[in-house]
Amino acid sequence: MKKILKMIFNPDGKDMIPKDQDAITHLILKGALEVAGVDSLNGELLYTITPKMKEIMPGIYENHIRQVNKELLNLWEKGYVNIDFLLEDPLVTVSEKGLDKEALSKLTLEENWALEEVKRLLKK
Repeated sequence: MKKILKMIFNPDGKDMIPKDQDAITHLILKGALEVAGVDSLNGELLYTITPKMKEIMPGIYENHIRQVNKELLNLWEKGYVNIDFLLEDPLVTVSEKGLDKEALSKLTLEENWALEEVKRLLKK
């Protein structure tokens, strides 16, 4: 979320945030962010970027997609997820290692967050 806040204004100023709103509230009201849950470690709200972000702030959306792809490839390289690259829309699944508590303890906090997000999305 901190990365989003650093990039919140479009360079051309088309989507300036009203002075009476913070960045997160503004993006939620626009439909570009949704509350995804609560961080079990610190109690902070977690957010997910919606496809609407692509229309509202394409730069943020593209950076988000690049970061998600980077995190997925990292988890795949380490064996925590499986990715079927042969499909037109690659299929991601959690591997046995991605469910193993001992293996999960070897992940960084950010890697754990990424894997938890994959699991959350697969539940939908």
